[in-house]
Amino acid sequence: MRPLILIVLLLSAMLWYQNQQHPQLQHNSLLTRIQAPLDTRLRYRIAEVDPRFGLSHAEVVQLAQQATQIWTEGTGQDYFVYDSQARLAIRLIYDERQHESEQRRLQMGQIEQQQQHWERQQTQVQAVKQQIQQLNQQLAFKNAQLQQQLNAYNQQVQQLNQQGGASATQRSSLKQQRQQLEQQTASLQAEIQQFNVRIAGLNQQVDALNQLNQSIDASVQQFNQRFQPRLFDKGSFDGKSIRIYEFQSAADLRLTLAHEFGHALGLGHTHDPHALMHPLMQEQNLDHFQLTTADLALLQQR
Repeated sequence: MRPLILIVLLLSAMLWYQNQQHPQLQHNSLLTRIQAPLDTRLRYRIAEVDPRFGLSHAEVVQLAQQATQIWTEGTGQDYFVYDSQARLAIRLIYDERQHESEQRRLQMGQIEQQQQHWERQQTQVQAVKQQIQQLNQQLAFKNAQLQQQLNAYNQQVQQLNQQGGASATQRSSLKQQRQQLEQQTASLQAEIQQFNVRIAGLNQQVDALNQLNQSIDASVQQFNQRFQPRLFDKGSFDGKSIRIYEFQSAADLRLTLAHEFGHALGLGHTHDPHALMHPLMQEQNLDHFQLTTADLALLQQR
């Protein structure tokens, strides 16, 4: 009996030491802790992936490994290892939160498409406005030249009349000038008509642009009314499993998993909005995240 009691005492002491020095090991199975007493890594597995998330089991495994790599790169130590027989299970559970998130992304994508269309139309309208301004300047210049020529012609006729009338040669010259001026006037009037048509077309474009802008404003209002800011858990950790309920992208899921892994290490939350262990995933760099000073401080304090 004494050897058995001694073994039990030694095992108890070993488990107590592990819990004190490496609290994450309490989430491993007892058999694993006994068989590999020097392995301080927390073992985890992917247990459930709802197909409605659109991710395969292998893809989630890869994202989970990338999530653990955030801790490895930030600390220089391996805290986690994937084990298909692990006690700690990761479950992706689809519910109304993910459905609402997908609807939110869908409507936001539609609004962004409308805004991009508005920007393209706005660019076209600005280009047309610039063209019309140039045409207006050209027409104003042509009209001023024509008025000068008409004034000069009328002055010439008036002088000839004061001198007793024009000769046959002068009358022929005046007739040619009058015909040229009439042709120029007709040509200018045609250009002005075309200019007015372009103005009308521009006004229609502006009206369509304003209607599109009103439509976008209405869509934004509807979006804000339906998707009002609210606080909810994207994921949770209860000591036995990590549950993920909502994510907006693979990068978002990777960071959410890394956050829950932090809880599995025994860490709480921090007030630093850029930290991994901040309760909200909002201001973190999703694509190129690195552990912050606040995250490392929590690790040292546990």
